[in-house]
Amino acid sequence: MTAGRRDPDSLDVPDDEALLRAHVAGDQDAFAELFRRHRDRLWAVAMRTLGDREDAADALQEALLSAHRAAPRFRGDSAVTTWLHRIVVNCCLDRIRRRQAHPTVPLPDGNADPDRPTGVEPAAPVTDHDTALVVRQALARLPEDQRAALVLVDVQGYPVAEAAVLLGVAEGTVKSRCSRGRARMALLLGHLRPGTGGAGVPSATARNRPPGGDVRSVTDSSGEGVS
Repeated sequence: MTAGRRDPDSLDVPDDEALLRAHVAGDQDAFAELFRRHRDRLWAVAMRTLGDREDAADALQEALLSAHRAAPRFRGDSAVTTWLHRIVVNCCLDRIRRRQAHPTVPLPDGNADPDRPTGVEPAAPVTDHDTALVVRQALARLPEDQRAALVLVDVQGYPVAEAAVLLGVAEGTVKSRCSRGRARMALLLGHLRPGTGGAGVPSATARNRPPGGDVRSVTDSSGEGVS
C-alpha cells in the first residue's frame, strides 16, 4: 500500500490527506495524529542525518512547525508522508549548513592521543554494541549531499526514485551520491573488517558499500527511537 493512502480494510480511519485537510479546516487534533503516525521515521531521518540528538530534536520541531504552517499550501502532488519527509530533510540540511558556517571548536580531551590529528578516529577494535555509534560518526563526516542520500536510501530504505523526490534532484544524482558516499564509508570503516581486530563486520562489497553491505545493516542495530 502506498504510504499516506487509505487502507481499504480500515475505512473508518482517516488517511493522511484527510487528516491534513481536517487540520487546515481547523481540527486541532488532526495534525497531532498525523505526526504520531510518522514520528518514528521522521525522527530517524533527522537523527541519522544530523548525528546529534539535540540537533535532531530541534530540526524535527522546526520541520513540524513549518509543515503545520504550510499545510494550506499542500497540493497533493505527492503523498503527505513524502511531503513531511522532504520538509524534515530540508531542515536538517539547513542546520548542517548553518553549523558549517559557524563551526564550534571542541574542548581538548585530556585522555586524547596528542599525536593523533584532531577529528581523526583511531583505528582501534570496537565491540558489536559500539559499531552503530562508529557508523553514525562516519556518516557525520560525509558531505551533506552524500549523507542525506545514504540516510534515505541505505538507512531508511527509500527507493532511489522517492529519495530523488525528497531531495529535489534527479535519480542519477541520488545514485551517484550514494556511490560516492558508500566508497567514503568503506574507507572510514575499514578498521571494522575481519582480520583487522574489528567487530567482525563483513568487508565492503564490489559496490564499495561500507562493511555490513550497507549503512542500514549497521545503524539499525542501535535501536534508536523517539524518546
